[in-house]
Amino acid sequence: MKASVPLIENDSWLEPYSQVIITRIQNAKSKEQEISGKGSLADFANGHLYFGLHKEAKQWIFREWAPNAEAIFLIGDFSDWKENASYKMYSAGNGVWEIKLPVSFLHHEDLYRLSIHWQGGTGDRIPAWATRVVQDSESLIYNAQVWDPPDKYSWKNGDFQAKSNVPLIYEAHIGMATEKEKVGTYQEFRTDVLPHIIEAGYNTIQLMAIQEHPYYGSFGYHVSNFFAASSRFGTPEDLKALIDDAHEAGISVIMDLVHSHSVKNELEGLGRFDGTSHQYFHEGSRGLHPAWDSLCFNYGKNEVLHFLLSNCKYWLDEFHFDGYRFDGVTSMIYYDHGLSRDFNSYDAYFDGGQDDEALTYLWLANSLILQLNPGAYTVAEEMSGMPGLATPIEMGGYGFTHRLAMGIPDYWIKLIKELPDEKWNVNQLFFELSNHRVDEKTIAYAESHDQALVGDKTIIFRLLDKEIYYFMNKESQNLIVERGMALHKLIRLISLACCGGGYLNFMGNEFGHPEWIDFPREGNQWSYKYARRQWSLLKNLDLRYHFLYDFDKAMLHLPGIDNIFKDAFPYKWLANEADQVLAFTRGDLLFLFNFNPSQSFQDYGLNVPTGKYQLILTTDSPDFGGFGNIRENQMFYTKNPSGMSEKTGMLYVYLPSRTALVLQRSSVKGLK
Repeated sequence: MKASVPLIENDSWLEPYSQVIITRIQNAKSKEQEISGKGSLADFANGHLYFGLHKEAKQWIFREWAPNAEAIFLIGDFSDWKENASYKMYSAGNGVWEIKLPVSFLHHEDLYRLSIHWQGGTGDRIPAWATRVVQDSESLIYNAQVWDPPDKYSWKNGDFQAKSNVPLIYEAHIGMATEKEKVGTYQEFRTDVLPHIIEAGYNTIQLMAIQEHPYYGSFGYHVSNFFAASSRFGTPEDLKALIDDAHEAGISVIMDLVHSHSVKNELEGLGRFDGTSHQYFHEGSRGLHPAWDSLCFNYGKNEVLHFLLSNCKYWLDEFHFDGYRFDGVTSMIYYDHGLSRDFNSYDAYFDGGQDDEALTYLWLANSLILQLNPGAYTVAEEMSGMPGLATPIEMGGYGFTHRLAMGIPDYWIKLIKELPDEKWNVNQLFFELSNHRVDEKTIAYAESHDQALVGDKTIIFRLLDKEIYYFMNKESQNLIVERGMALHKLIRLISLACCGGGYLNFMGNEFGHPEWIDFPREGNQWSYKYARRQWSLLKNLDLRYHFLYDFDKAMLHLPGIDNIFKDAFPYKWLANEADQVLAFTRGDLLFLFNFNPSQSFQDYGLNVPTGKYQLILTTDSPDFGGFGNIRENQMFYTKNPSGMSEKTGMLYVYLPSRTALVLQRSSVKGLK
């Protein structure tokens, strides 16, 4: 008799693959029992409390796992960077090396590394579990740093819990958040950008590039030191203060977590850490990512699970993060990293090309995170559509709370590039934006940082192109700019209104930031010109940028925005392809979109739930750079012609071209 699995029961197309699904679940549960022993998964994930450098009452104790090592020395400021017998570690068994030192031997901000000897070689390494890593400004060499400040950080909001079930995510990068041509800091973000996020109405911040990475231009995705908050942005206390202030404002903070691969670097990272290529990673070609030039973790080794699961727990415990966006999940769960297959049938998910050990790790990671914080968000960056990935574990899934709807920005790009406005199909548009598995929540977004990189274009750049440099002044008149401004608002509103459980925006795109992102590199003479955000454009009231921001803010402050997503899907009432008019409801809000580029409609009739409707938002408002063709805050009443159901009635509304309206419904008895 087969076990009952709601994931399969909810989707009959999964029935032929039921044995594979059940086996994967059983494997994950067996692995949890194996590694937890008589304790819990949370107990197993305490590696950061055992390995690395720790100060006890009268001594320092340092441990490292290096099974191929034959000798290890601590070297640093304290030893003149030479091997010294006083700092030689000893084997504690099972590949673990240990040393205990008097408190006086190490001091706050001392720099150190490991000198590791193995058969046939030796090498300097930064400890795998180091929690503070800094780069020398002259030599550019990275070292671990003793971090023992006299004043420990005291949390003001230690018991924070998210107040919303609908994450409205502001994706941000600390370093490029300043307008100055430099690397921004945690402190600058806290004082200058956090107030902007609070005012804008976002309830969640997603911080990129927090884990230490040697190459700034990698956007933080080539991680070298998994337990170290990037020191280029400031101190650990600065990051904690930022998160604490966000919590005080009721905002959750999640982190981009990179467990899909690791930088190849040996001095800074985990590459050949103990002289072998297989300590943390697969050997041979399976251990090398062909597209990212990085190393691929071996999720089948318990020591690797210990390292990564402890990493999940560490950032939650030490920095009070409220969850993670897991980067590169597609790359993790397929042997070919999803690079050589089309996901156009269910066979692609169950044909043996999947890394079941990686799927087990993700199951364990989500189990652990939600055990530690039941209100945490775990968001999968995953483009293949693997069934069950963002389905709750108790339903037979892998437990991510959300999946990024990665097809939506691709759809917008395709639409803008390939079709003129008059051929936009509102039926297809509604399907693409609202389509998701019934047992999953998704994060919708029109664009993220990916669409802002050099080689791609933001939506505003696609819509306005060079005109953005010449006609964003309010006194100028330009049809391209007027079209682009209108569509920018429509695209964002409908992406949010159709979302399957959450919404995301990348820093600056809410006001149509005009420049792409290009980090300092040899090809641009190491310039920071495009690795920043020009907030002054938003603040200049002679320019149109603030119109887009003001609309974004109004959109996120829609009344009852949390409640409108209680139903998993929006309900479509009308999709007139000839007129390019779309109408759907979400909770008590009625969304009306007229994508027609040239035709406005007087007294447009819609069959909708009976009631009175107040106009609470229009993209055509002069406050948002519109033309003011419809009177704001007016009330509309449904009419019930003879023969119609009492539950629905006809609503007649003026719909200007390239305009969206949001109306809030309240029921009224006896309407005719």
